[in-house]
Amino acid sequence: MKKLALVLLSFVLLSTGATAQTTDKAFEKNAAFTGAKANQKKYHAIYQLDVNDPKVIDKAIRNINNALNDPRIAGKIEVELIAFSGGTDAYMKGGKYEEDLKALIKRGVIVAQCNNTLIERKISRDQLYDFIAVVPSGNGELIIRQAEGWSVVKP
Repeated sequence: MKKLALVLLSFVLLSTGATAQTTDKAFEKNAAFTGAKANQKKYHAIYQLDVNDPKVIDKAIRNINNALNDPRIAGKIEVELIAFSGGTDAYMKGGKYEEDLKALIKRGVIVAQCNNTLIERKISRDQLYDFIAVVPSGNGELIIRQAEGWSVVKP
């Protein structure tokens, strides 16, 4: 009985040591990871803005700038920001996002508005910043872009 207990104890100790080594290697491998490699010639992302929450709007703008600044895809990414529903408020004249939106456009981002939302909310085109593009529908834009292989991002 003592021999069996000794054999079991030895087995447990050896197993624990092997598991610790495996775990250490997993931690080392994880710590060495530097992200996915950007091997494609071009990347495309469309950001969906459909709420009038300043935290979400700020996050969308920040996320887009972060993507544009990512050294792996910088110069290889095409980005669109599509607003509909409550997100439309970010594009209204007199709001706090005018300079942020202009800065995105200067960096090559398409900043577009859903026409269906304008109709539903009875917002005239002249209530938006004059540099905003208008598409027939925000959902249609997302569907088309996704079918074209674009990544859809909802901050």
